[in-house]
Amino acid sequence: MVFKKLKNERGATAIEYGLIAALMVIVMIPAMQVVGGNTNGLYDRVTNQIVSAMNR
Repeated sequence: MVFKKLKNERGATAIEYGLIAALMVIVMIPAMQVVGGNTNGLYDRVTNQIVSAMNR
């Protein structure tokens, strides 16, 4: 019974959740940069198409 009270795992669970969140951020930042770059390219193409259509 004494050992059960000494073995408190709440802190370990909080640390595990923190590590999972940190790993998710590490993966998400480069992914968002790639998606953002692709989105900017898409907007540029759409803008160029609109401008060229207006100049006809």
